[in-house]
Amino acid sequence: MSTSAWQRRLEALLGIPATEGNSVDVLRNGDEIFPAMLDAINASTRTIDFLTFVFWKGDITVAFADALSERARAGVRVRVLLDTLGARHIRKPLVEQMREAGCDLRWFRAVDSPLSRANHRTHRKLLICDETTAFTGGVGIAEEWTGNATNPTEWRDTHFRVRGRAVDGLRGAFIDNWIETGPLAIDEMFDLFPGHDNTGRSTVQVIAGAAEAGGNDIATLLEVLISTAEERLRIATAYFNPDDELTALLIEAAHRGVKIEVLVPGLHADKRFVQIVGEARYEELLDEGVDIRCYTRSMLHTKILTVDSTVATVGSANINQRSFQFDEEVNLVLFDPEVVAILDEHFDEDLRSSEAIDPSAWAERSLVQRAAERAASVVSDLI
Repeated sequence: MSTSAWQRRLEALLGIPATEGNSVDVLRNGDEIFPAMLDAINASTRTIDFLTFVFWKGDITVAFADALSERARAGVRVRVLLDTLGARHIRKPLVEQMREAGCDLRWFRAVDSPLSRANHRTHRKLLICDETTAFTGGVGIAEEWTGNATNPTEWRDTHFRVRGRAVDGLRGAFIDNWIETGPLAIDEMFDLFPGHDNTGRSTVQVIAGAAEAGGNDIATLLEVLISTAEERLRIATAYFNPDDELTALLIEAAHRGVKIEVLVPGLHADKRFVQIVGEARYEELLDEGVDIRCYTRSMLHTKILTVDSTVATVGSANINQRSFQFDEEVNLVLFDPEVVAILDEHFDEDLRSSEAIDPSAWAERSLVQRAAERAASVVSDLI
């Protein structure tokens, strides 16, 4: 299927138009991601909107707090939105520093609210500078993401710098969560709503997935991509827990002759229980020819899916029920074979640091492992 055909199909089924003329830069691991984000913050002259799920500990958290504080003191409007659960480990002095500098720092959804809300988090990662440059992807602000995935202490992740009309969609995803914390005040001194010149050749669709019973737009997006794939489907995800419907779609794609490769964390997974939930699906997928591999160098935290070397979806969403039903997410759909080629090249490099799961060996896994899978499956709809 051509790139334009993919675009029209997804626009029609999701009701979300794509924008042309964007530039998209692929940033791999902390050594590339953090300097680019900090440079954009430091260069901002008017506005900074920053939303993250993770803001933990380490020198990198100090660097971000310092940069945001400095810009606020310089008169830039700095809005910081942290998920109350995900960012609970942030050092209190950093929060106080940013607020004293003039940052408008708010918390998303208190964890002591009713369960129906407390279980619904914002997992979005967004930075928008001067309404013209935006970042999104999988990275959190913590020492785990620093470095270049050279050892188990340096997580493997990918983030994206976007310029062009797609920035509006990412800004809208920020505002969507921000207005839960109070009225939206438009300030004509800061909110200029500039037009966007063509900055590149990428056509981009922005999908903001909200917490919805039965699945959100990102769940629909993945169903369309998997059910329409013709040749190759490559998935790299930190948390892999497809439900019955998505598993069936993967198996149907394999029956159509689609080569399916799934790359997940291995020994360095940060959440073993969540990993076991996904492992309960391995046998039926392996039996149908799906190639499942475990990344061995460090914790794999990327969230990337490419289809037929033509289209990709990237962002904050994992292949799990939290991303489809319980968490606020944001993904980009990239209709750009050149960017997809970069992502596929990175996937190939990651495969060289991975181990394939042998179907026959997995069929002989221990009784303890099988029992753990059965126990984990009880709560699989929540993870």
